[in-house]
Amino acid sequence: MSGPKRIGQTVPEVAGKVLGKRGLAFGALITDWPAIVGHQLSLRTAPDKLSFPRGKREEATLHIRAMGAIALELQHLEPQIIERINSFFGYRAVAKIKLIHAALPQRPTAVVRPRDLSMDEELSIITTTARVEDEELRATLERFGRSLLARPKPARR
Repeated sequence: MSGPKRIGQTVPEVAGKVLGKRGLAFGALITDWPAIVGHQLSLRTAPDKLSFPRGKREEATLHIRAMGAIALELQHLEPQIIERINSFFGYRAVAKIKLIHAALPQRPTAVVRPRDLSMDEELSIITTTARVEDEELRATLERFGRSLLARPKPARR
């Protein structure tokens, strides 16, 4: 019996075929980037491409996206970053780093869970839709009403 899985556990399975040409190592770099380079550095950088020499699966060039002053810091940290990556993989996966001055990919926004409705809100929805004769339409309107009321209120500025 299996329950729900975290998305981070399924990404390597699902992305394996897509990342096949780029190598599974690149998929692991994407999913584990914060663990490899640290949280602060991962907020300002992103792995872009892993280029292996022809016919080899080691000593790749890792292309890293970075903007502004962080690029200079990355140049100084290059030996440590390469060491961390190779330690993570357990072999000499990366030999050098190439910096790309480009914007980072958009990070997914946090999912906001809807709040539970109060009894008064539930009653309000049911009484408002009670006169709708079509059961399917009434159920749809009730779900819609619940989703509207369950939204978190926007923060005031």
